[in-house]
Amino acid sequence: MKIVKTVTLAVALLVSVVQASFAQSTDSLVFSSVHRPPFAILDEGEATGFSIDLMREIATRLGHEVRFVPSPTFGEMLDQVRNDSVDGAIANISITAARESEMDFSLPIFESGLQIMLPREEGTFQQIGVLMTREILFLGLIALGVLFGGGMLMWVFERRHQPFFDRSAKDAMFPSFWWALNLVVNGGFEERMPMSRFGRFFAVVLVVSSLFVVSVFVATITAAVTVDALQSNVDSINDLDNRTVATVSGSTSSEFLAGRQIDYVGHDDPQKMLRAFATGDADAVVFDGPILAYYAQGEGAGKARLIDRVYRPENYGIALPTGSMMREPINRTLLELQEDGTYNALLEKWFGATYRAD
Repeated sequence: MKIVKTVTLAVALLVSVVQASFAQSTDSLVFSSVHRPPFAILDEGEATGFSIDLMREIATRLGHEVRFVPSPTFGEMLDQVRNDSVDGAIANISITAARESEMDFSLPIFESGLQIMLPREEGTFQQIGVLMTREILFLGLIALGVLFGGGMLMWVFERRHQPFFDRSAKDAMFPSFWWALNLVVNGGFEERMPMSRFGRFFAVVLVVSSLFVVSVFVATITAAVTVDALQSNVDSINDLDNRTVATVSGSTSSEFLAGRQIDYVGHDDPQKMLRAFATGDADAVVFDGPILAYYAQGEGAGKARLIDRVYRPENYGIALPTGSMMREPINRTLLELQEDGTYNALLEKWFGATYRAD
């Protein structure tokens, strides 16, 4: 009898130890993530960001602790989910049919889409810089030279016939230039009409030739302004031809650009992509709208602008291994967070009131 009791106690003790061990192993969730501000910010101290805070709130309500493991790349983060080496992954993970065939997803946690980011429109002083081309400056110098030379030739012809020109060469330089300028622009001064035969002939030649010079000058300026306006004007994805477009390799945005047969430069991560844009190595960026908006309002404030149109609307979700038992509890908790206002509070914290899911 004592033996039976001893065996029973031993079995009960072993079961309790196993149960305790199992509970301890399931109390702490391990989620992979990648640095994608403002959804996941992993490079400064404790992990934070909209997706991180949301997952932390879900885990708390489910009675779990959660630990976030930084992944070097977005692809490696998803590989960890495919290999079932983590409980899940969270950042700005788009729910796609291809990914759904390899893993499970929670209900959508954020509505997103692809957008185009461009350099901010130029101000007045920057637009003036468009006119400071070598060709325009060269034409301007030619025009000044023609006016100065023409004025001095008129001085040669008129210095003994016109009181206005009756002065030394040194003193006549600016008055002669001023006379030629007014002749071209205003038709000259009636009271200073050339008196000599050569002076009158040369005045007619100067006015006629100036018409061609002015026409070429105006045409060159108009062409420069028009070309700059055409190059700066981007209203749709079709306007990105002949521009250096940056995105992230292997992302849904790169798939979208490839499908539209738009050439692009792929970068390893959004940080490198945004650095290329900041240094002028990229004329435009096509990527997830919320991430671009976060950059344009923060680090890129005053330097970047977003086109309002959203291409390829997407939903972000929490990625889970196929058949994960956490899917239903997470979905149920997500609905609770949306119903009690916690979800909206997180949206407003990271994106402002415009992103509230009312």
